[in-house]
Amino acid sequence: MFRFANPEFLYLLFILPVIIVFYIYSVVARKKAIKKYGNPELLSELMPEVSEKRQNLKFWLLFCAIGMTIFVIAGPQFGSKLETVKRQGVEIMICLDVSNSMLAEDVTPNRLSKAKQMLSRLTDGFTNDKVGLIVFAGDAFTQLPITSDYVSAKMFLSSITPEMVSTQGTAIGSAINLAARSFTPNESSDKTIILITDGENHEDDAIGAAKSAAEKNIRVNIVGMGLPKGSPIPVGGGNNYMKDREGNVVISKLNEQMCQEIAAAGNGLYVRADNTNSALRALQKEIEKMNKSDLESKVYSEYDEQFQLLAWIVLILLVAEFLILDRKNRIFKKVKLFS
Repeated sequence: MFRFANPEFLYLLFILPVIIVFYIYSVVARKKAIKKYGNPELLSELMPEVSEKRQNLKFWLLFCAIGMTIFVIAGPQFGSKLETVKRQGVEIMICLDVSNSMLAEDVTPNRLSKAKQMLSRLTDGFTNDKVGLIVFAGDAFTQLPITSDYVSAKMFLSSITPEMVSTQGTAIGSAINLAARSFTPNESSDKTIILITDGENHEDDAIGAAKSAAEKNIRVNIVGMGLPKGSPIPVGGGNNYMKDREGNVVISKLNEQMCQEIAAAGNGLYVRADNTNSALRALQKEIEKMNKSDLESKVYSEYDEQFQLLAWIVLILLVAEFLILDRKNRIFKKVKLFS
């Protein structure tokens, strides 16, 4: 793999055509000046030591040296490789509910946005841990496989919307089962699932899935989004809200009892998110209590600097340009290298 460490310096290459134009202009101007004194062919007989070919060669040597110098300062790099490194950390799979009910505004600005803000701040606190992301509604699928690349994790997190999963519902069990299968095999570090949901329209065996995860020493922590009293679900902006078949406004309520039962089955923590940071702090404390062990991660090693060869070429070109005289050397005038 090849790259430049400072590619912005490559814009200096645009000066090379300017240098050529300037040189051509100087040659033309010099020939016009010679014509003022007489016939150039006759004058050349009077200046036998003047060599136009030497002058051209010196220019092109200097021109190539300038071009090579630009590539040198741009920092050519080559030879990166994938390496396995070990860090002390834990593994965390995040399951985020993206059903339409997560758009309810009983927490500010709404349940889904609040969850994304909380997860972004939680990710900021990770150092050597691994994190993965699963989104679910009526179905569950992996948005980001487990990784130590927190930049990608936050990027994927910011792009999450309810439109990502076309099937509506709250398939908590499917999300937990998928998360339990998504951890790195044969890792001895503690593992946990953080499931963020309002628990509404629960439709599969989430408690059974949580028990199964706990049997594998995977804790299932639940963050309940919303309030038990509920809130309408905005649709299409403005003051429009989701309605049922009879035309009544649908009120989405946090199914707190179900969330607590799932957390208990998964030997995990249940906490309700509100307009404070209490849920975030509770999750951070829970993660801090986990046992950290060696985690293997695949990372790219640093690129190898490859400017040395170009620097030697620049030096050779400059030395050659310096040694070649504008005029023919009387000692070597019989050598016809430039004839």
